[in-house]
Amino acid sequence: MKTLDQYLEDAVGSHGHICAGQVLGVRLAMLGLRELGIEDPVRERKRLVTYVEIDRCVTDAVALVAGCRLGKRALKFFDWGKVAATFVDLETGRSVRIVAREGSKKRASELFPALAKEQGQQQAYRVLPDEQLFEKQWVRVEIHPEDLPGFKGPRVVCEKCGEGINFKREVTTNGRTLCRSCAGQSYYQPLP
Repeated sequence: MKTLDQYLEDAVGSHGHICAGQVLGVRLAMLGLRELGIEDPVRERKRLVTYVEIDRCVTDAVALVAGCRLGKRALKFFDWGKVAATFVDLETGRSVRIVAREGSKKRASELFPALAKEQGQQQAYRVLPDEQLFEKQWVRVEIHPEDLPGFKGPRVVCEKCGEGINFKREVTTNGRTLCRSCAGQSYYQPLP
């Protein structure tokens, strides 16, 4: 595993800048990987699936450190608004969820009161012990075969819109095979 500074340098390239969320995300992911005993997540990329719970800077850092990407089906996103990630070791079946402690921002301002909020958080998140930044919980995550990296399954066609559907994401309604959008779960509305 790389050092904190090496990951932060990489984060500038992938995220575009360093911020408190990047520092926190790198630390969070490093802890998760250490707990699972994964030393080189890039070399062992097929061994790890990571679930993130927020779409903020932290997630970019977690993906960078864990070597997980949506396109490889090794990064899963749940929009729960929590600074948390769960790391699943497919080889051992062990899973650990790491969540940022609610008091970490307050602790950062106490540790570096003379610095502006963002700079204080960045510095604090670099030096605070893991126990003060994060809560760790061993969990069980059941990953269905169609959600695993490398899954090759049948592709079906929506009987209403004609679009293809992968990974068993179709819905059967009144005997018809539909995509989730046509079944009423759409996030968009077609314009006339």
